[in-house]
Amino acid sequence: MERQVTRTAKYSFGIGAFGKDLVVNLIGIYLMFYLTDVLGVSAAFVGTLYFVARIWDAINDPIMGFFVDRTKTKWGKFRPWILVGTLLNSIVIVILFTNFHLQGLALYTFIAIMYILWGMTYTVMDVPYWSWLPNLTNNPVEREEVSVIPRIFASLSNLLLGTIGFTLVYFFADKFGDGSTSSGFFILTLIVSIFFICTTIITIVNVKEKPTNIGGGIELKFKDIGRILFTNKELFSYIVILVTFFLSTQIINSILIYYFNYVTESKGLFQLYNGVGFVEIIGLLIFPKIAKWLSREKVFPLATFFVVVGLLILLGSGYIAPKNAILVVIGTAFIKMGSGFIMGIITVSIADVIDYSEVKFGQRNESVITSTQTFLMKTAMALSGLITGWGLSLFNYQPGEPQSDFTKTGIRIIMCVFPIIFVLISYLVYRFSYNLKGAFLKDIVNILNNRKKEKMSDDKN
Repeated sequence: MERQVTRTAKYSFGIGAFGKDLVVNLIGIYLMFYLTDVLGVSAAFVGTLYFVARIWDAINDPIMGFFVDRTKTKWGKFRPWILVGTLLNSIVIVILFTNFHLQGLALYTFIAIMYILWGMTYTVMDVPYWSWLPNLTNNPVEREEVSVIPRIFASLSNLLLGTIGFTLVYFFADKFGDGSTSSGFFILTLIVSIFFICTTIITIVNVKEKPTNIGGGIELKFKDIGRILFTNKELFSYIVILVTFFLSTQIINSILIYYFNYVTESKGLFQLYNGVGFVEIIGLLIFPKIAKWLSREKVFPLATFFVVVGLLILLGSGYIAPKNAILVVIGTAFIKMGSGFIMGIITVSIADVIDYSEVKFGQRNESVITSTQTFLMKTAMALSGLITGWGLSLFNYQPGEPQSDFTKTGIRIIMCVFPIIFVLISYLVYRFSYNLKGAFLKDIVNILNNRKKEKMSDDKN
């Protein structure tokens, strides 16, 4: 089967992930810390807000997928939404990180409204972005190669922002904000938003999409959303795999700043941890070859083992040598390599779920299905925020103060124990419940290829 995506299109699509994940990482890594330690908001309130906002997303995200699937324009159905969503989300996140010096109820109300708006506007661009990916090619080999490229760029954004984010915040604060940390965060957010817009423009200009202003085909109806989401057994298994893995990584991201600030008492180790993120990129780069050599089914348990070992190393070093950089590097390398492999697997698997949906229902419905990925990513952020926020409160966390041994123990548990539990659940579901692997997956691909051949033959006749 001939390759269908040019090199320019592949990497232009990936560059779009770099910009949008800068925004996600700004929220995932820094927002809770910004709200609790800069604005003085209650950690329990932030955690609760993260969770409550996702209740609306449970309705909002599939509806967004429905609208994308029905969109018909000469520019395609993905590009217009991606551009509009990027512009709206950039405006919202800048306002979210603007300190209006509000107090009390006014501050809490402002944060709640802007955070919910951030989630809604991010959905507008994220659902069509990931929906576009399975449609770039139907070549199975090329699909695995193309699928990891945006994940590599996303990991690069995590590496960059996690490593130098605090340095930039304090630099901007001293240079332009008279030492105000909130000013530093505002300037960093402004720069991130500009990158976000520029990278999106690169994607929509260089990645071509066929017009969708021509009628025909099966028209998706609103009532179909429930059928697509709740009668697709493989999609349900995929959802559990995705949310438990994302929950594992997002808990780490949420508590990371607190762990290195107050348990190891070293901001340098926080930057070091994020700097070792290049290992995740290596994992994504070599994933297609490793998957071809071992198969995805064998890569997943290996990746899970890496993540668990890495977290156990960090947990142990937090007690015996909390400032030991070598142990942090080794533990982090294990975590990032395992995460890179799992990210490769779940990114490719969403295309398999869409193919399965086409075989089962006669419709691809890529945007409705992909909307679950957007929702679940934000759900993981919400649940991790809830666990972190309430966990910090329950363990008597005091912003900006030296923490008690009781509090430090609680932070260690949140940082290492909870992620181990969730990544193990993710593997067990993949192993025992998810069936789009091996011979079954090959049968799905063969059915689709035969259907396409029959359609091409009918068109010729």
